[in-house]
Amino acid sequence: MDLRAGSRWRSAVCDTELIVVRAPAGDVVLECGGHPVIPIEAQRPADLQVEPDFAGGTPVGKRYADPELGIEVLATKAGVGTIAVNGVALSLKDAKPLPASD
Repeated sequence: MDLRAGSRWRSAVCDTELIVVRAPAGDVVLECGGHPVIPIEAQRPADLQVEPDFAGGTPVGKRYADPELGIEVLATKAGVGTIAVNGVALSLKDAKPLPASD
């Protein structure tokens, strides 16, 4: 899977759409809803369903990352699938705290 920064992807099983913010160093499989994502312009296969273990939902505007793999993605459209890499759900990236203005 050619995950480059700026590349856009969509879930094969739900409405989730993603943009890669930081590409991983190695070759990984980005997934949503338990299935590999597809290019944004590709049509969804009709015979796939969201896997129950990966049906936690993806809210729009949230970033997901795995620092060890070096990947970060941004959800540009919400859906019912959970974002994962190589079968492991990605963690929601915490917002950076603002500095105190004393």
